[in-house]
This record gives sequence, structure tokens and C-alpha cells, in this order.
Amino acid sequence: DIEKRLGQSISERQQRHRLRPPPRYPPALPIMAKRHEIVRAIRHHPVVIISGETGCGKSTQIPKMCLEAGRGIAGKIGCTQPRRIAAITIAHRIAEELGETLGRSVGYKIRFQDRTAREGYIKIMTDGMLLAETQSDHSLTEYDTLIIDEAHERSLNIDFLLGIVRTLLDARPELKVVITSATLDTEKFSEAFGRAPVIHVGGRMYPVEVEYMPPESFSRDADEGDYVDMAVRAVDKLKSRRQGGDILVFMPTEQDILETCEKLEGKHFAATAILPLYARLPAAQQGRVYSVSGPKIVVATNVAETSLTIPGIGYVVDTGLARISQYQPGTRINSLPISPISRASADQRKGRCGRVQEGLCVRLYSEEDYEARPEYTAPEILRSNLAEVILRMVYLRLGDPAQFPFVDRPHPRIIKDGYETLLELGAITGSGREYDLTPLGRRMAPMPLDPRISRMIIEAEKEGCLREVAVIASALSIRDPRERPPDKASLADQAQAAFAHPDSDFLTLLNIWDRFHSPAENLTSKSKQRKYCEPHFLSYARMREWGFVHDQILSILKEQGISPGRTERAEMTPALYAGTHRSILGGFLSNIAVHKEKNIYQAAKGREVMIFPGSTLFHKSRPWIVAAEVVRTSRLFARMAAKIDPAWLEDLGGDLCRYSYSEPRWDRDRGEVRAKERVSLFGLEVITDRDVAFGPKNPEEAHRIFVNEALVEGEVKEPPPFLRHNLDLQKKVLEMEEKLRRRDIMVAEAAVADFYSRRLAAVYDLRGLEKRIRQAGTDDSLRMSEKDLVLISPDEAELQGFPDEFSLGEKRFAVSYKFSPGVEDDGATLRIPFGQIAAIPSEALEWGVPGQFKQKITALIKGLPKSDRKQLMPFAETAETIAREMRLTDPSLYETLAKFVKKRFDADIPASKWASADIPGHLKMRVAVVDPEGRELAASRNIEVLRRAGAVPFVPEQSADWKTACAKWEKDGRESWDFGPLPESVPVGMFMTAYPGLEPGEKGVNLRLFKTQEEALASHLKGVEALLAAKFAKDVDFLRRYLVVFEEYGKTALYFAGKDAVEKGMLENIQREIFRKNLRSREEFDSYAETVMRSLFEKSHALREAVFKIFDAYQETRQAVQQVEQSAGSSRAAAALCQEINEGLETLVPKKFLDLCSLERLIHIPRYLEALRMRLARGKVDYEKDRKKAEQVRPFVDALKRIEHEDLAEKGRSRQKAPAASPERRKLIDEYRWMVEEFKVSLFAPELKTAFPISPKRLAVKIREIEADEM
Repeated sequence: DIEKRLGQSISERQQRHRLRPPPRYPPALPIMAKRHEIVRAIRHHPVVIISGETGCGKSTQIPKMCLEAGRGIAGKIGCTQPRRIAAITIAHRIAEELGETLGRSVGYKIRFQDRTAREGYIKIMTDGMLLAETQSDHSLTEYDTLIIDEAHERSLNIDFLLGIVRTLLDARPELKVVITSATLDTEKFSEAFGRAPVIHVGGRMYPVEVEYMPPESFSRDADEGDYVDMAVRAVDKLKSRRQGGDILVFMPTEQDILETCEKLEGKHFAATAILPLYARLPAAQQGRVYSVSGPKIVVATNVAETSLTIPGIGYVVDTGLARISQYQPGTRINSLPISPISRASADQRKGRCGRVQEGLCVRLYSEEDYEARPEYTAPEILRSNLAEVILRMVYLRLGDPAQFPFVDRPHPRIIKDGYETLLELGAITGSGREYDLTPLGRRMAPMPLDPRISRMIIEAEKEGCLREVAVIASALSIRDPRERPPDKASLADQAQAAFAHPDSDFLTLLNIWDRFHSPAENLTSKSKQRKYCEPHFLSYARMREWGFVHDQILSILKEQGISPGRTERAEMTPALYAGTHRSILGGFLSNIAVHKEKNIYQAAKGREVMIFPGSTLFHKSRPWIVAAEVVRTSRLFARMAAKIDPAWLEDLGGDLCRYSYSEPRWDRDRGEVRAKERVSLFGLEVITDRDVAFGPKNPEEAHRIFVNEALVEGEVKEPPPFLRHNLDLQKKVLEMEEKLRRRDIMVAEAAVADFYSRRLAAVYDLRGLEKRIRQAGTDDSLRMSEKDLVLISPDEAELQGFPDEFSLGEKRFAVSYKFSPGVEDDGATLRIPFGQIAAIPSEALEWGVPGQFKQKITALIKGLPKSDRKQLMPFAETAETIAREMRLTDPSLYETLAKFVKKRFDADIPASKWASADIPGHLKMRVAVVDPEGRELAASRNIEVLRRAGAVPFVPEQSADWKTACAKWEKDGRESWDFGPLPESVPVGMFMTAYPGLEPGEKGVNLRLFKTQEEALASHLKGVEALLAAKFAKDVDFLRRYLVVFEEYGKTALYFAGKDAVEKGMLENIQREIFRKNLRSREEFDSYAETVMRSLFEKSHALREAVFKIFDAYQETRQAVQQVEQSAGSSRAAAALCQEINEGLETLVPKKFLDLCSLERLIHIPRYLEALRMRLARGKVDYEKDRKKAEQVRPFVDALKRIEHEDLAEKGRSRQKAPAASPERRKLIDEYRWMVEEFKVSLFAPELKTAFPISPKRLAVKIREIEADEM
């Protein structure tokens, strides 16, 4: 079998040698002078480098020289060209010169056409086609010779091919490689290919004179930015010489070309055509440079440098500038800056005018400038996104790009960026230099498409919108098919307006496609298609190319086994819009941006972009967008953009999302630790304050919170048995401390937490706890003993002096204990059921509990008048004697004491003096009347007070007097003030006072009696508000429609629970402001109602304006903080400053600021926020100065925190609430808070002025007023 195949191979080679077409050469080409040298070099060297000037004949003759050198026998001679048109033209020319028809010995292969024969000898193809072939034939065994033509262009494809060829030469020693170029750094290429021989070929050139005309040669004030005017003046000079030859002017941009043409037309040169030439110009207008007869001036970009040869050029005016693409890996931006061209490019431009006659090249820069420029333009591989190259390299297992034999190795930063792009797309996984394709990457790699496009298509398959995305993807692979001739711009805009989609440039392209392919248009022939394109300003050539690319994508999908699914057009429903744009996001995720102001958006990685003016989104302020391209020209633009929903981003972002958590807390109802989650993608916050389970996110911190709050503090809805046991035990030990009035018996809470942590490592919620107990089969290890909780064991005998029950005759009553000096229930409390107070003898309470007896005697002695005290000195010994020897001789403690001290110490101190002695409150038995559930109804240390009041003032509902008063006063469902005046208070019975007030009801308002004035006033204000709101219902309804959040503030409103919450907050705020009044009579109500209309709408407008100003200032301040955070790196001073600014934001504008601030206060908040921003701007320049100012504020901020904490619940060990602050005190605190903000303004932004005079002295006075009110 091997011999048979070997024989067949020999036979095929002999046949190919016999049938090889004899090369024929046109004699006049300059390359013919080097023919024998080139053929000899090809025979004897694996690599030959040929540098030939444009027009020398290298592209058409070298493939035939390879035939002459004996190549094309073991395989084809493959020749690559950068452009399709060149491949087709050269293939036709070679076939013609060989005397054959195209497709026999010579053929070509481009993206959509294959005109080659299996038995052919020469194959001309685009470099992209050869690259594509490497995926199925890694060693390129179809060829025995490869010619890489136009290598001077150094495109990505060319450099990648050169690298692959270098690796193939070791594996295939029989392979021959010829590298040709118009201008080439031959020394570098020779070194790269093992000192390969270099052959230089001259061209057919007439002498070209160079004249340098730098800016200063025109005028003293001219500079490099005046190149348009300089070029026009240079042309004017050339035309004045009245010599033959057309003029070619090189300009860097389309705009420069149009401006230059306009100025040249203003010169009115006789019978001279002024012709623009640039890549986006419609083909028909490009063709005019060939078809126009007579004198012409062509103003072109660098497209005329090598790609197009314009006949008849005698003069070149060279600005020395061009737009040269530059990719910035740090920001992922494709820049097209105007940059000086290389010397090689300048020489190419010069050569444009030496084809038909002696030429003159005018350079609008100095000779020194020319000499200082780099010799060659940097290869594209050094300034491009390498994602596609790296994806193919990973797929072909070509190794690390940093080690791949590129002629010019890309910068490690560019390679890193390529990897990051592929990681973003989910195409690869790994790190360092070890990367593998993901399943997604394995599907993307064989697709000869930009990785972002292939990623889009794969996402679209999942979303069920492959039909739409295939159209959009193919559109993104070509130049925009829409044309906009400068002289018909408005007509083009009008014609294309019908295609525009209001929210998406991508769908605008889809609309163009759908209309073009619509059966209704019936564009069944090329002529009909051309007729359709012209009035709609569409390029027919690009529309055809779009169709070709689309067909190619569909064939790629077929090869991949992907069904295109639906082929017919579908209505663009919200679901289809979402699926289509999620697919686009799959490829362009890092090009998301959030609206900032007008047409400006905050893009990923701290960039700021502007919507491109040609976009359908221009001037529309969509909250979030994605763009297919972010490119820098005059500024950073987002091109080809669409509105997106940020809710899509988390799923698409996957591992690229960054999560942060704040405000972790124990949630008793859920049985787990919860936190607020923020999700960011590329530095943009896509989800704010989402409530999530914290355990899986931060197990250690969640465990700590779970242990401390759920287990140590017992905040569990249904405690498991072990926890009930432990809490009971904790209660018992705490009660020991309460009884003995000590705080050194129970271990610290940290020790209790440590007990649980050691046994429940990694458990952070009740589910985990239950699972751990199930796994152990018992909860014994979690049950505490007294030794786990007791630090110092108390004397048991001492404890017995504090019984849990108190005997009074045949009855026993519970006793509770509290160690809280200064608090009303400090000491021992006897708990007596309601109705039994009359049965308690007051004398029995004088003795107190046994454990306090000695203390009480000591206190009584010290509380006697001085003359009596002197009789019982020393006090301690006397008290000890009394406690040890005195026996009960009388029900009254004071009678017994009087008798004992008379007998024992001969001291005559009557019982009345003992009874009136002043002793600490905790030594007096406190009596509490309790209901059947154990709730206190009334309490006093004087039982007679309780007896006189009947122990009922605290439960008025059970009193007949109260019920009578309620029947008289209370009314339900009042929809207008049809009842009498409401006094501030009314007496009820002999001992009670009731406070009338309104309360909002299900229908209208209700009149109620309240137990406290505070409770009555709070309810009454809401009741009056409800009554006034009902009276002005139509006006309130109008306000509901008026107080809306404008579209541009929608994003900011998300920080405050969203648009709906803010609108609701504004309405409620204005209702409180206008309607919440303490009106006590119908006359007051009616009188006030007459004034409402004057202020209702005025204040509503003021409120809305204040809120919008707050939003503006808030957003600006947040963005300023983000910019400082992003630019400050690891600076601790910057981080501390930003943290203080963020805290200031949260203090000034909390989420529910509309519930907390009156209109009067809201008006000032923008100024306070501006002061914050000014502080940040100044602080980042001088952190030390800011710190010193902050130190002046800090004492007053700390005082505010202390004052506010004093008004919160004092937890202590009893976890009971402290009394609430009085309204007067609350008002003083509120005034002080805003004084502190004004003081900050005076320090950090004095130019903003304060609302009133402020100083440290005034703040100190206000603090004293607050403290005095507390007393």
C-alpha cells in the first residue's frame, strides 16, 4: 500500500512537471533585469526577500519566476495580496501572460469566490484566506512555495502569516518563501529569516524634485495646525507656474479634504476639476479621478499612497500627516489620531508624481522634520487588538504570543489586553501563559470573524434571535452601507430617516436590510437594487458585500452545526429587542456606558464618551447604552449604539462582575444574615443595594454576626432546645448580677460568642445550624453549663437573701431585680396582680428583701439628722449589730428600729425620723401592679399612691370613666369638620386626663381620645392632613401628575429607591408641608383652607426644583468622588477623604431624605452638596490642609452623634428602651444639626456663604441648650 501511494505520488509529480506552463515575461518591466538573480536565489535559499519599487512588476512576475525555478511541482505556488481587487487583477494578468484562461494553471481565491483548479500551479489569494486555511491545514501542505506580497503594509494578517511561515520552515525544509514589498526594512526581515538574501529592484521613475515648505516659510505666525491653508497656498503657487501635470494633495481626514476642496474651488482655477478622494466616498465619485479629462486637483487621504495609482499626476503636495489607527490596551480604545507619517510613506507619496514625467513634491514640513521621522510606519500588530490573533493561536496550539516568531513582537501590554478581551468574551480560561479554549471559545475559533462578532452570534443562538443578529453581525463586518455625500447631506439624512430606530443604531441597520430584502420592494434584479440604493443614499457595492458576508456567516453556522432557525422577518417586540441586544452585549460588553449628562456617558474603566452625532440616540439621553465601537478622533465617541437594560448585565458579565456588600445585619424573620449588595461591571454600578443573604458572600463575617446577634443575644424567632436552655441559663446568671448588684459574675459576651464559634465553625444561619445538629445527632455539645457562663461564682448564702418570691401572709408574690442606677425600676420590684393591691400591708414592704437589709440599715442611719446620727457612730459597726441582733417586734421596720436602738444603744430616735430618712431608691421596695400577662399597669415605691389611684391610670380602657368619655367624644368616618372644637385636653374622672385628636381612617377621619399629649398631637396632625387632602383631592391629583421625575433624573432616582418612590416622597412631603397643621376648630380649619391655594402650587414647584437641584449636585459629587478614587490608586489620604465625602452624602441625602427634611431644609441641601464637592476638589490637592479643617469640625460632629445616641434606646443588659426625647429637645437637636452643616460650608467653601452667622462659639452655646433641656 505504501509503495502504491509512493508510486502514485511520483507519477503525479512527473505529470505536474510535464504539464507545467512555460513562463513568458514582458521584456520592458524593471524586474526583468533581476530575473536570473531572483530565480537562482529561489532555487538555493529557503527564503528570499525582494524589495521593489511600485510598478517594477514584482507582483505579476515573481510567481512565474518561481515556476522557472522549478517550484509548483510538489504543491502550488501560493501568493497572498492584502486586497481582493489586487488578487483578482494579478491572477487575470498572470493567466493572460501565460496564454491561458483564468482558473487553469492560475486562479484566485477570495472571501466569496474560489476560481482555482485542483491541478493548478499558481494560486493568488488574500492573506486572510491563507490564514483561514491554516485552521484545517496547519502545515499548509497544499503549497511548496509561498509568496507574501506587499509585506511592507505589515497588517495583522501579514505579520501573523510571517510568524506562521517561520515556524513552518523548520518542519518543512522543502518549503520556499518569497517576501516582496515596495518599501521594506530589509535588514530586519533578513535577520528574522536567518540572514535571507535581499534583492532590490528599481522602478520606472522620472526624477522627482522635493521642495520643503514648512509653516514658517508661509508666515511667522503659521503653525502646523494651519496645514489646510498651507496646502491651498502651495497649490496656488504650483498653478501659477502654468506647467503641465495634475496635482495630488494629501490630507489626513475627510473633513480636511472637504475644507480644502471648498477653498480651492473659491480660487476659480480655469477649467480645473477639484476632486475629493477618500475611502468612504461613493465608488462613482471615486471613479471621477480616472474619468475626468483635463486639468484636475485631487485632494486625497493616504488611500492614494499605494492602493490607487492616479494617472497624470505631476505634482504632490504632502502635509506629512495621516490618521493612523492606534489601539490603547489600557482603555480598549481604537484611536485614529492625526499623526506624522514615516519617511517610507513620505517617499511613497513623492513617488506618485514621477510616473509620467519629471515631478515636484512639495512637503509642508521641514527637511529636518523629515529626517527625524521613523523610517517605517509601526506594524499594525504593534498597535492593534490582538484578540483574534491570540484566539487562533490558542486554537492552533501555536504557543505563547510573546514567544511566537513575529517579525516585531507585540508589546506585552497589547498581548495582555488581547487575553483580557478573550476572557471578557468567555472564549478562554486560565492565567499567566497557560490558557485553554472554553467550550464557547472552541465554537468561536473556527469562525473567520472578529471574536466579538462570533460571540454575538453564539449568544443569539441561545436567545433565539439568530436571524436578526446574523444580519447585524454581517453589517458590522463591512463599512457602513449608508452614504452621505457632503453636498447632499440633508437629502441623505431625510432619505435614511425612514430606516431609523429610536433606540438602536443596530436595528436601524436591520431595518435597512429588511426593507432592501422585503418582498414588497421586489428588488429581484441588480438594476432594481441599484435604482433603490441611489435615492436612499445606500452604496450598492456595500449592500452586495453585506449580502455576501451574511451568506458566509450562514454557511459558517451551517459548518458549525448551528441551525439559523427562523428566516422570516419578525415584529420587533420587547422580548426580541432584549434578546437581540443581549446578544450584541455578549460581544461588546466592555462598551457599556451609563448616562451622565446630555450626550455624555460614563463608560467602562473611567472613560467618558460622547454619543456619535450620526447616531439615532444623539440628543435622547438613554440611561444605559452599548456601543459597537469606542473610537477617539476629535474626542472619544461611542459609535453604533443602542439602549440597553442594566438588568441584563449581571448574567452576561458573569465572573467579570465585581460585588461589594454593606450594612450586614441579622434578619430574625429569615433566620440569616442579610446585606446590601452592589454589583459593578468594568467600574459601572449596575445593581444598587440589592438585599441578599450575606453568608455565602462572606462566611466569616456572617458567622460572627450570626453568633453574636442570633445566639448570644437570642434574636431567634423559634429558638432550638439548646438555645432556649442556654438563654435561660444566661438569664439566671444575669439575674444573679441584678440581685447582687454586680457586673463581674457573668463572662463577657465575647466568651459566649467564642463558645459557639468553636463548636459551630463556618455556620452562619439557622439552616446551617439545623444541618450541623442533624449531622451530629445531638445538640449536647451546644448546651452550656453554669461554669461556661460564670466568671466568679457568688456566695450561695448571699444569693438566698434575694428570693424570687415574697411572702405576705398566706400569699406569695413574684420579685424581680434590676441593677440600673438612676433608672426608675432600679432595685427589687414586687409584682402584684391587678385587684390585689388593697390586701398588701404597707408596713410589710418597709423591710425589703433580706439581702438588702444591712445596706438599708446603713443607708437609714446615714439618712438621719446629724444629731441622731452621732448617737450611732461608727455607722458600719452599728449597722452590723442591728442586722445581726434585731428581731421582728413590730410589723413596721421603723417602729422596730426605734425600739431596738433605744434598748441597745440608748438612742432615742422615733419611728417617724427613721421613716423620713432619705435613702437610695433601689433600697426601697418598688411595687408594680401587673395584668394577667405580667405587663406592668402602674408602679411606685409608695404603695399608698397606687392605692389612691386605684392602680388604673395606666390602663384607662378598663375604666368606666374613660369609657364614658370615649362615648361622648369619639366619632368615626368624618369627611369634613362637622364637629365642635377640640381642646388640647379634657379631664376624665378624678385622676385621669385625655387628649382629643383626629386620626386617619379607612373612610375620612376618626375623632379619638389619647392617653398622652405626644401621641394625640402626632395622630392629630396626620388627621388634619387627611381631612385637608380630601378637601383638595382634585388639586392633590394634579400634584401627583406634576411632581414627577424627569427622564434625565431617572438614573439618579435609583439611588433613592427609584422614580416611583421619589415621586411618592415628593407628594407626601408637600402634603405634610401644606396640610399637616395643628388646627383645633372648624373656624381655624376653614380659615386656613382659604390660604392653601396660594401656597400649594408655589411650594410644590419649589419642592420639585429643590429635588432636581439636589439630584444634580448629588450626581456631580458622586462622580467627582469616583474620579478621585480611580485616579488616586492606593493613596490612604485620598481614600480617607473620599470616605468622608461619601459619609457626608449619606448624611445629607439618605435614601428617604424626602421623609426626613422639610422644604425649608431641602432648599439648602444643594449648597451643602456643592460645599462637599468643593472640599473634595481642594482636598485632593492639599490633603493636610483638608485634614486640619476637618479637625475643627470633628468635635461638633462627635457631639451631634453623642446627643443623638443619648436619645436612642439604651440597651444595657435589660435591652429596654430609654425615654424618647421631648419635642423641644428634638427641635434643638435638629437646629444644631443644620448649624454643623453651615459650619462646614464656612470652613470648606466660604464663598458659598452661610444661611446665618455661624461659629464654634454659637455651636457650643447650642450644645449647652440641648444639655440643659435634658436636665
